[in-house]
Amino acid sequence: MAQYDVVVIGAGPGGYVCAIKAAQLGMKVALVEKRTTFGGTCVNVGCIPSKALLQASEKLAEAQHGLEAFGVEVGKPKLNLKQMMAHKTQTVDQNTKGLVFLMKKNKIDTFHGTGRIAGKRKVVVALEDGKDETLEAKNIVIATGSDVAGIPGVEVKFDEKVIVSSTGALEFAKVPGHLVVVGGGVIGLELGSVWARLGAKVTVVEYLDTILGGMDGEVAKQMQRLLAKQGLEFRLGAKVTGVAKAGKGATVTFEPVKGGAAETIQADAVLVATGRRPYTDGLGLKEAGVELDERGRVKTDAHLRTNVEGIYAIGDVVAGPMLAHRGEDEGVAVAETIAGQAGHVNYGVIPAVVYTSPEVASVGRTEEELKKAGIAYKVGKFPFTANGRARAMLQTDGFVKVLADKADDRVLGVHIVGFGAGEMIHEGAVLMEFGGAAEDLARTCHAHPTLSEAVKEAALAAFDKAIHI
Repeated sequence: MAQYDVVVIGAGPGGYVCAIKAAQLGMKVALVEKRTTFGGTCVNVGCIPSKALLQASEKLAEAQHGLEAFGVEVGKPKLNLKQMMAHKTQTVDQNTKGLVFLMKKNKIDTFHGTGRIAGKRKVVVALEDGKDETLEAKNIVIATGSDVAGIPGVEVKFDEKVIVSSTGALEFAKVPGHLVVVGGGVIGLELGSVWARLGAKVTVVEYLDTILGGMDGEVAKQMQRLLAKQGLEFRLGAKVTGVAKAGKGATVTFEPVKGGAAETIQADAVLVATGRRPYTDGLGLKEAGVELDERGRVKTDAHLRTNVEGIYAIGDVVAGPMLAHRGEDEGVAVAETIAGQAGHVNYGVIPAVVYTSPEVASVGRTEEELKKAGIAYKVGKFPFTANGRARAMLQTDGFVKVLADKADDRVLGVHIVGFGAGEMIHEGAVLMEFGGAAEDLARTCHAHPTLSEAVKEAALAAFDKAIHI
């Protein structure tokens, strides 16, 4: 029986990072993954392939109607969907091969098969060849991620051709004439915007009265306006009661949440993007005595330890935002804890990005959260219309908002709508990690001309007054 200091079940961002860090700390590590490739949902059918398609579709849109004002004249652009998909596949392949290299570099033993906890210190792996491999582990880390949640109370039969999850929405053989997206969250808006740019009519049906639920309300409203200008249609406050195949397409039936007549939309394809659920099936958690919460997530303490000694859990399978980088930080923290170090994750400073065009990025608290908590705060805002670099780039949509504590000027949240928001958000994250104030950011010299000057100006507006507006 092979013996290890750490056995990690699941090779998504949290799992493989945990394995690497544990190996770097001198431990003998095994990584178990049911897919034939590493990287989990994120690398294989999530973050990475969707970003490849987002980038490609944005290039097409720019070529169609974004170059003339710069004095660049081109012929009518033509979509080559097969080549676009090939770019996506190549991007995924490069990432998964890179992970194979990292496993070998760090001398991590890898097992492709389904892992199951069989007792306090054992993991049984059902290998692809039908045999079982038993691993003895001083510590076990559950990093099995999440799966498609579906629609509560509604039977949805995914065929990944017409009625699709996010996985199928990455693989359409042709552009749907009309795509209905159930769910106005991050996944639905990102993938919906891809196919809208490629020529589909896109209708988003959302249960809440706003898209991007949980994000800053002003940010969500601005993004809805910008996406509507791009052609996306929104049906908000709508409860979906049925999704079914109909001929070569499908129908989506919904009714107003506040009451009213039901309505049915005919579509060529339906993307159900209503969130994800923790993946705990077949892990042997009940037999091992590992407790789950009311939503089926593994219960952990502040150090990501379960109620069973020597068993930890990280990422989407535990409570918290389902973000790859959060799982990565937790993977590092758990490896450090097992090694006797002080592993820690600052959950108050985890950035979130929506990779639409323009992007949305956020770190820290929203105005709604601060009001609910009764915290007195200041708001500093600066629009990209007043930023010289944004004007030169014809990227003036959006703004930066900085929220600071009224008492001590400490930055509590930063929210950005605009081109490159996902890159700019990190100076807010670094500032908040060190407990910085709006004045600290406002007095930090920023290169001119850059989009990041808008972040400085928003901090200036929170601390005192912006200069350029």
